[in-house]
Amino acid sequence: MVDTKQLWDNCLSEIEVAVSKPNFSTWFKNTHIFKEEGGTVYVGVPNEFVRDWLSNKYHKLILKTLTAFSDSIRGVTFVITKNTPQSDKKSNQDQPVSLNKELPLQDLYINKEDNLNPRYVFDTFIVGPFNELAYAASQAIINKPGAVYNPLFIYGGTGLGKTHLIQAMGNAIKNRYPDKKVHYITLEKFAIDYVNSVQSNKPNIFKEKYRKYDVIIMDDIQFLSGKERTQEELFHLFNTLYENNKQIIFSSDKHPNYIPGLEDRLKSRFSQGMIVDISEPEYESRIAILRAKLRDANVSLTDEVVSYIASSIQGNVRELEGSLNVVIMQAQLKNKPFSLAEVKGLIKNNIKPKKNVAIKDVVKAIADFYNIEEAIVYEKTRRKEIVKARQMIMYVLREDFNVSYPLIGQKLGGKDHTTVIHSFEKIKNDLKNNPTLTGELEQIRVLFK
Repeated sequence: MVDTKQLWDNCLSEIEVAVSKPNFSTWFKNTHIFKEEGGTVYVGVPNEFVRDWLSNKYHKLILKTLTAFSDSIRGVTFVITKNTPQSDKKSNQDQPVSLNKELPLQDLYINKEDNLNPRYVFDTFIVGPFNELAYAASQAIINKPGAVYNPLFIYGGTGLGKTHLIQAMGNAIKNRYPDKKVHYITLEKFAIDYVNSVQSNKPNIFKEKYRKYDVIIMDDIQFLSGKERTQEELFHLFNTLYENNKQIIFSSDKHPNYIPGLEDRLKSRFSQGMIVDISEPEYESRIAILRAKLRDANVSLTDEVVSYIASSIQGNVRELEGSLNVVIMQAQLKNKPFSLAEVKGLIKNNIKPKKNVAIKDVVKAIADFYNIEEAIVYEKTRRKEIVKARQMIMYVLREDFNVSYPLIGQKLGGKDHTTVIHSFEKIKNDLKNNPTLTGELEQIRVLFK
């Protein structure tokens, strides 16, 4: 029998260290474990706003902390209760408030066999130009797992929905093909499992564990960098799964060619299927994401306000949704429409100012990206790889930081401004027909965020 009070006290002690003091005081102060049943912990909260905030923002942290103290816990859900520990310590008659918005209990489990979160489904995945190719590939795989685009390698910056997409694929395959064994895992967990198997002298158990699956979904592949033994083990696992027509899905913050220290044989394997990127959403996609989120929350904002948020928050999806959550919470608390001026005040701290980057910093970052010496960029050389890097530097300085052509030429070895214009136009035209170059530019731009 789980001592729920002690369990929650232990959990709160860990969470208090992990979050800021104001956040802890605001969201965790009047919470308690209402009950534990069937592996699910029901956390009692004082109102709908706290419930939604904990569910959207802290669900993963709370579940991870709870499972660290009790292996029997499989899920957590948040229930509005009339009583809190402070309001009636003698009463055990907490009554959950029934809300239609509560998901069925089984939908809140993170299955310990496949590690899939049932919240990640395609019904809540917004498709736009920034991710439509990755989405199309995912649908083809769901129709014929193991037969097309194997492996699928999805890359892009943090907070763009990669984990949502690959877990939605896992859930869709699991639902369509009940006999197939699907497993989602992060690279970090895979590496830890491998190290533990070596230390306990049980490598065969480790191999058998991962070779039994029909679909392997591995997240955060960029952390393979520097892990030589883990790379070797992944290489052999890949071969076994691939030869048996098992579907393999990877995600990464970087294109495999730009993961430092990644073995060529793994780069080659990743390239066998399809490598596709997810970029930052453009304005129209940001509008669609905001409207979908507002529908889910049953909150209305004017077109002017939605347009302002979409125009102001130009980063990743996570930042966009985070800013909207602040507005939604305040709109629900005050129960009135928000003016544009009020919204501007609410999200002003979420808007990132344009970065002022020195030209030498851009040169260094791009030289490092292409693995060339910074000093060579300024020299008079026609080596192909140097010319390409130099042209990309000129393009980024002009396009992203609006540096004048003459100043770019002056700073990059005294080049004439017409040379800079030529370089800019060449990169601009090449980007239209060269997806590899487009991917490189996206990776470079991440360096300046």
